[in-house]
Amino acid sequence: MLTLRDIKKTYYMGDTAIEALRGINIEFRKSEFVSILGPSGCGKTTMLNIVGGLDRYTAGDLTVNGVSTKKFRDGNWDAYRNQSIGFVFQNYNLIPHQTVLANVELAMTLSGVSRAERRRRALDVLERVGLGDQARKKPNQLSGGQMQRVAIARALVNNPEILLADEPTGSLDSENSMQIAEILAEIARDRLVILVTHNSELAQKYSTRIVRLLDGRITHDSNPYDASSEDTARKASAKEDRPKRKPSMSLGTALSLSLNNLMTKKARTLLTSFAGSIGIIGIALILALSSGMQDYIADVQKDTMSSYPLSIEQSTVDMTALLGAARSIRTHKADHPLDKVYSYDVMVDMMGSLLSESSTNDLRAFKEFIEDGGRGIGDYANDIKYGYPTQMNIYRTDTSGGVFRVHPSSLFADMASSSPMGTMRMMRSRSGSDVWEELLDNSELLEFQYDVVAGRIPQDFNEVVILVNKDNEITDFALYSLGLKDPDEVASMMRDVSVGKKISSEQVSFTYQELLDCTFKLVPSTDFYHKTGGQWIDKSNDDAYMAEVIKNAQDIKVVGILRPADGAAETFGPASVGYTSALTAYFVNAVKESQIVREQMDNPDVDVFTGRPFAGSAGSQPAALDPSSLPPDRQAYLASLSPEERAALLASNVPVSKSTYDENMLILGVADLDTPNRINIYPKDFEAKTQIKSIIDDYNKQMNDQGNPEGVIQYTDYLDMMLSSVTGVINAISYVLIAFMAISLVVSSIMIGIITYISVLERTKEIGILRSIGASKRDISRVFNAETLVVGFVAGAIGIGATLLLCIPANAIIARATRIPGVAALPPLSGVMLLAISMALTFIAGLIPSRIAAKKDPVVALRTE
Repeated sequence: MLTLRDIKKTYYMGDTAIEALRGINIEFRKSEFVSILGPSGCGKTTMLNIVGGLDRYTAGDLTVNGVSTKKFRDGNWDAYRNQSIGFVFQNYNLIPHQTVLANVELAMTLSGVSRAERRRRALDVLERVGLGDQARKKPNQLSGGQMQRVAIARALVNNPEILLADEPTGSLDSENSMQIAEILAEIARDRLVILVTHNSELAQKYSTRIVRLLDGRITHDSNPYDASSEDTARKASAKEDRPKRKPSMSLGTALSLSLNNLMTKKARTLLTSFAGSIGIIGIALILALSSGMQDYIADVQKDTMSSYPLSIEQSTVDMTALLGAARSIRTHKADHPLDKVYSYDVMVDMMGSLLSESSTNDLRAFKEFIEDGGRGIGDYANDIKYGYPTQMNIYRTDTSGGVFRVHPSSLFADMASSSPMGTMRMMRSRSGSDVWEELLDNSELLEFQYDVVAGRIPQDFNEVVILVNKDNEITDFALYSLGLKDPDEVASMMRDVSVGKKISSEQVSFTYQELLDCTFKLVPSTDFYHKTGGQWIDKSNDDAYMAEVIKNAQDIKVVGILRPADGAAETFGPASVGYTSALTAYFVNAVKESQIVREQMDNPDVDVFTGRPFAGSAGSQPAALDPSSLPPDRQAYLASLSPEERAALLASNVPVSKSTYDENMLILGVADLDTPNRINIYPKDFEAKTQIKSIIDDYNKQMNDQGNPEGVIQYTDYLDMMLSSVTGVINAISYVLIAFMAISLVVSSIMIGIITYISVLERTKEIGILRSIGASKRDISRVFNAETLVVGFVAGAIGIGATLLLCIPANAIIARATRIPGVAALPPLSGVMLLAISMALTFIAGLIPSRIAAKKDPVVALRTE
């Protein structure tokens, strides 16, 4: 079964060669109890280590079941120790931080035995050695004899063919020595047991064979064995018994060993992990603040984009050029003496810039481009709104107190007319200030920006909502404009102010239902005109007529009350009523379908308001002047003329309209949904706006390439200089701070590497024990790599936990100082990544110590105290 042929072992200490074994030749039976005796230093333990595969022979050959080990590699030796050999040492060599049961199970974890099977076999073998009730204890809770029996149980649990015992009774009293010898003798009934001992009496009593060594040679063998007499077929079959599966330690076992070891040094582990977490805390706090600010800016951007879109007007002026011309005033240098006052011409430059930089955009073609996909321009926008020259007229439903228009609001004009002050007269130009605005068509953004206080979001074209601020307030300007407060009070207040009288205002309130009960009337501009005697007369100042028009007009219903949502930026201005783009589309179509517009479109050469032809219009000539409409003297004069002269004179005196077709269409509010006069693009954020600009630039390039410079689009970016660099500045600061904190992270990782190396030194004997039961070099590396991973995980967890706790006071301080809530917020993904980075850095830091551990000589490691 086991044969040593001319085994030699030489150790080198510097230039000195020490021959420990000088040609050992011996064969062992498959089952016998062999005691090896001899004085100290005779080579007993060396021979045992070579048989057990812990040490390598210098010369000769060791054969197991007829298989030579000359060509064994590390993996073969590991499998051999794990599955064929069981070691029992003088000093027990149990792992102190593992329980008795875990110590016994350890060898089986390398063999790939299932957890349930390991537990069953370990308990069985512990029962066999009389320690079934001690399985949950740690080794330091046992007596010497009990620990040695645990060592025997560990050696037996994998059912090895050979049991090697190196002075197992050397540290025991006589009674325990007898018990251990009896156990070994019993084991030897079905396997080979080789015992190295100095106790010749014990050997004589229990051994079946005694071998004596002296100076590295066998001097006596009480029961020699020659395997050549056995059946060769048996040898051949024995060769198939060679272990084929190489042992491998699972990650769970490695983690268990490392975690149990770390738990024996809790204070050091926590301090080490805390030191490693400092860098994580710093980086996590920076990321929390940076991410929180980015989220806040993103929300502000999203809301701000709702007020400041990328605007494309039908007729536009490059305001940058105008501002440049204005700035030239400050840089102007005169070249005349200071003896007189000279004129400085700026109007020419500004008017030249205005003319040269003004342009007309083909919005019809650009709208088609957008609706055809626009190269994905819609993917970068929250909404794209189209404006039309049509003016919606909305009136209060109740006309009992007079006709009152709520949109466009005339409140500023009324205020100006009521005040003699020049400043208020200037407000006439602002008579278009309104409290009505079109909502974005992006329902997701709308729900993000607003909470529904009462009612619901508009669904039909004739539904609107009331917009209040975060305190459920609406401006008195809006209330007066909507007729919810008496507009006559405004004129009265203006008169009081003009004479220096102090005025006051009383706060009023409305229930939700009172606002939801409000209705308005939509009146197209075309309904202001009534056809009389073949002409269309403007009746907008006829209250009785307008009251009847309003009565029959389209209802506009308030269906909801919206309030800015928590976290959404609030732009609290005059706008207090929101409507949908469907209302705009309805109104445009209603105007186009009106009778007056159809008549004007059917007769483009005749002014529908006067019945006269447009000046210079093409088409048929209008009828000649009717003589009966002239005064008597003119009629007498015409009668004196010949028929030809009379006809020529009447034709030459036909009156023409002073208006034009386009002006009439503008007065009537006619628009084409395919031809907007304004396009507002609401980007999702600054990055999206950059993409939209790039798409427009590509579109312009395509227009130029096609020889169509008139198709080039000029746009106005109102936010280009406001917040565009904020994100970049925050990122730059974050990167710099992270770089500084990363230094501390690297330093702490190096420290963890040093701590791991110290752990290697402390666990050197454990390394030897693991190697003796078949653990490979890779398994040893895995144990210490697992330890660094555990430390890295704990460090990362402490860092993330501390950061989350620190975010609480940080948010309180920031909110108090800036009124910005919840700025510090660590994203979950960043937390996971930092945890992974912590583990990765500690793993890298532990690679060198774990490699050092793997390279340790198991024989030397076992001798370490």
